[in-house]
Amino acid sequence: MSERTADIDRARDALARDAWAEAFDALHRADPARLSPRDFEGLADAAWWLSRWDESIAARQRAYTGFAAAGEDPQAAFNAVLLCFDHVERGDPAVAMGWLMRAQRHLDDHEACVQHGFLALCQAAFAQHGGDREAAMTLAERAHEIGRRFDDRDVIALALHARGQVLISMGRVTEGLALLDEAMTSVIADELTPYFTGVLYCSVLDTCLDIADLGRAGEWSLAATTWCETLPQGSAYPGRCRVTRAEVATLRGSWAEAEREALRVSEDAVADPPTAGRALYQCGEIRRRTGDLRGAEDAFSRAHGLGFEPQPGLALLRLAQGKPDAASTSLRIALGGEEGRSFRRVRLLAAFVEIALAADDVETARGASDELSMIAREIGTPALEATAATARGAVRLADGGSQEALEDLRRASVAWSELKLPYEGARAQVLFGVAVRDAGDAEGARLELSAARAAFERLGARPDAQRAAALLDEPSGLPAGLTAREIEVLRLVGTGMTNRDIAATLVISQHTVARHLQNIYAKLGVPTRAAATAFAFEHGLA
Repeated sequence: MSERTADIDRARDALARDAWAEAFDALHRADPARLSPRDFEGLADAAWWLSRWDESIAARQRAYTGFAAAGEDPQAAFNAVLLCFDHVERGDPAVAMGWLMRAQRHLDDHEACVQHGFLALCQAAFAQHGGDREAAMTLAERAHEIGRRFDDRDVIALALHARGQVLISMGRVTEGLALLDEAMTSVIADELTPYFTGVLYCSVLDTCLDIADLGRAGEWSLAATTWCETLPQGSAYPGRCRVTRAEVATLRGSWAEAEREALRVSEDAVADPPTAGRALYQCGEIRRRTGDLRGAEDAFSRAHGLGFEPQPGLALLRLAQGKPDAASTSLRIALGGEEGRSFRRVRLLAAFVEIALAADDVETARGASDELSMIAREIGTPALEATAATARGAVRLADGGSQEALEDLRRASVAWSELKLPYEGARAQVLFGVAVRDAGDAEGARLELSAARAAFERLGARPDAQRAAALLDEPSGLPAGLTAREIEVLRLVGTGMTNRDIAATLVISQHTVARHLQNIYAKLGVPTRAAATAFAFEHGLA
């Protein structure tokens, strides 16, 4: 037996053990003339798991060519379908459609086989992407029937998942999620091939995050973590699944762990810019919340350089830097490019409410809040309802409606607590505490604000903790008819802060700070900043 023949035998054995790196090396050493179409198919799989995308596609094309030349139409069609999905991932829709037509041509006159199921799934994905949900559902149901006829677990599970996604896009969220869960039972039972196990894990996590079903995302994230630990080092799916799991960890409040994982993903996924960019965005969000504005700027910039739009994090960073106009403009542009009811649009709208309120633009904030409420009613997941209630309460509070805000913010605080999302819960609790204080319950407000500050401190959210502390230190009696916000501004004036510093600390515009100072001067009957500072010291405000 020649050395190159031995390499082929070793490669086939490695493929049987899912030892992708070993198989890849052995197949590369082997004489290409001696490789069968099945060997090239194995090389494509191994290269794919090792994130060597170009080599994977090249090998799969040779596998397709070999199967087609041998008249093995079903296997040629199967590889054409995978090439179609590969080119969709690469952002080459025309090439992807060409491979889809190739797959269809191989099976047009062929007797029924399981590959018809994979073809129907591919066609369903294109139909849904094109907005034809009825056709997508019909094709997914056809794939499910074919999978059951040939008892192919991959096709059955993928078809259930596809049907669930179509139902979710139709607004039938509960029914759709039930099908996604049913598909995932095949994953848990280890009934699927590794490739499609990964497909389902990553897709279900992305879907749950997209519709803000954060409880379900957390459950499947734990299961995905266990599965990822069984994969060979350097494989493709750990990077994609790990960044989703980092997002879930961020939501759960494990910020240090999430940032470490996201940084590792950004380094490991150099051949996968979308994944690396998404990971860097997570780093930026964590740094922004902890007060590391320079580090957040760097992460968002690097994410953008990899083609990932860093919103709404970048807009909120601009707000923290005292640049509300830039924050508002960038979010308006981002919202213009994000239609539909995705959780990404929800995040953009929630940030837009915050930025508009910081600029005292209550009407704009109310419009964004109303859209959030509409999306929450349509989809109905607890996190979306909590997001909408938080925004609605914040707008009512800013508009002077403390009593109306109380119920919204109480509901939001309870919902975030039940979802075990500490940062969002603490932010809602601060707003609830302010509403309670404005309603006349100073002791109740102190309890709420103290609990929120403690939560921020546990998370490491220093800017939020400082704001909660400033609210706690506010005296119960408001002298000279000053409002709560004017007291905050006056306290910071007493520390020697400039208008720019005050704007950054309170996350409002410098124009708003100047207006508050004018009101303070008028109410105190003083003409200068120095006189206002003296008043602050005399009344224990500085």
